[in-house]
This record gives sequence, structure tokens and C-alpha cells, in this order.
Amino acid sequence: MTNEIIVTNEGLKKLQEELAYLKTTKRKEVTEAIKLALSFGDLSENSEYTEAKDEQGKVESRIVELEEMLKNVKVISDSDVHTNSVNVGASVRLLDMKRNREIEYTIVGSTEADAMNGKISDRSPIGSAIIGAGVDEVVTVTTPAGEIEFKILEIMKK
Repeated sequence: MTNEIIVTNEGLKKLQEELAYLKTTKRKEVTEAIKLALSFGDLSENSEYTEAKDEQGKVESRIVELEEMLKNVKVISDSDVHTNSVNVGASVRLLDMKRNREIEYTIVGSTEADAMNGKISDRSPIGSAIIGAGVDEVVTVTTPAGEIEFKILEIMKK
């Protein structure tokens, strides 16, 4: 398995913005919190210091994680998105065969997934099942709740 992270231009921008925020604003805030906590004295009973150091560790870990992701990023452009089969960057309208209900998703890389806003990862159960499928194909998705059949009604560029 590759370490390649697939993102849209929007996803790349969000990763870069988060990294910039953490390296500038958030690092300074945490440093100030540590300085303030140190001024309270005895570190053995200083919960503010412990919390600030924990936060510093989380921020630094996320910075390393983001930098690693950005080294392995592959940006999907509009020209990479096609409508003859489901692929990352495409939107797809599905019919849940059991419930006879239509659902629309945009297929994104795992860092951009936001199911509440209709963006599902290409690595999610539904995403991985429909990748490569074409219009009118029926795919079976294995989920924790059991198997669900979807018919692909339409594949669109967003």
C-alpha cells in the first residue's frame, strides 16, 4: 500500500492552512501558556503546566503528521475527474436498492472525508466499493450493519 494522500485543490489548501496556523499562531499560544504556568511555581502540582505541555505535544505531533502528508500528496485536478466510472473527485448519485432512496456523494481522499456534508473517502466501505463502477451498475457494500446494494444512477464532475 502506498503512502500517497489523494486530495482536491480545496483539500490541499486546507492542509496547508492548518499547518501554517499550527506553526505560527498555535505554537505561540502554547508557548505563552507554558510560560504563564511556569510562573506559578512548583511544577509537581502545577496542572496548568502539565496541560500546556500536553497541548504542546499534540500540536507538534500534528505538525509532523501534516508535513508528512504534504510530502506524499497527490492533487486531483478537474482534468483527472471523469464521468465514465466513479473516481476520486467525482460526485455520484446512488440508489439504495433496499430503501428505494437516492443519495449523492462526492468521492474524496481520506483527509477530506466529511460524511455530514456528503463527502466520503475513497477508502470508506461505500467509496471503495463504488470506485471504478459505471452508471447503471449495482454494487454491494459490506457495512457494519450488513450488506447494502446501490445502483449508480449518475456520475458527475463537481
